Order: sequence, then structure tokens, then C-alpha cells
Amino acid sequence: MSLGLAAPALHAQAWPSKPVRVIVNFPAGGAADQLARLVGQPLAEALGQPVVIENRGGAGGNIGGDAVAKSPPDGYTLLMSSGGMVSINPHIYARMPFDPTKDIVPVASIARVAVYLVTRPDMPVKNVQEFVAYLRQNPGKTSFGSPGNGSSPHLAGEML
Repeated sequence: MSLGLAAPALHAQAWPSKPVRVIVNFPAGGAADQLARLVGQPLAEALGQPVVIENRGGAGGNIGGDAVAKSPPDGYTLLMSSGGMVSINPHIYARMPFDPTKDIVPVASIARVAVYLVTRPDMPVKNVQEFVAYLRQNPGKTSFGSPGNGSSPHLAGEML
């Protein structure tokens, strides 16, 4: 999963002359939120304006994405998102309230976030091969968690 900033199309003007808002389209505490908060302070210092981080999670990132897509195209509302909103969501949501390929513009790539497979320490496996063997020997007895349908961890679990 990669995370980056996006914004509505910009119009030339003196910028920034007021606070900049970064909408994170996932709940607080996740990778996108943590990265937004890590870059928010240095960005505020570089711009000479406050940077406000706002979480608008839900619908696989569509709620926050829609808020940014429908914001004025003045550069004061940015989106911290994963690539899944553009590459996955149009295929799993029959109707999206915005078109992520037309209504927002990528600005910068911030990070690449790895997806990990972890188990409870009391599970009798030590590597992926043993884990797969355990799953085959115990059908229907295990489950997995993810941030939501269509997310990278969800798709990785389904692929496994």
C-alpha cells in the first residue's frame, strides 16, 4: 500500500495565506493518520501556516475522498490517502460519489506501507508454510481482521 497527498485541481494565487487542511480518509491511529501527523508539523513550518489534520474515515476512504473532491480547488484542502481509493474502490463500489481519477490530482507520494501477516504467539506455527498447513488442517477454525473491505490487508488475506 502506498500513501500520498492529493488535492482538487489548483488555481494560481498567492498560497498559502490561511491554514491548510489535510483530510485523512481513514480513522485516527492508522498508517495514513500517523504519516499525516508526522509530515503536518514540518509542512506547517515550511508553509508558515497551520496544517490541520482531520480524519474522515469510512466507505473504504470514499467519505474523506469525496470531501476533498468537492472542496474548493484552492489548495487549502489536501487528502492523505492510500492508492486503493483510486485503484480498488471503483471496482468494489457500484457507485462512488466522485471520480477519483478526475476529481482529485496527486500531489506527492509520502510513503510505502507494508502489509504483514502476524499470528497470536500461542498459535503452533513459526512460518508461512506452517501457517498454510495449519489452515488446511483446520478449515473454518480461523479468522482474520482487516481495516475493511477492499483494503490492502483485506485483499492480502483473501488472496492467502
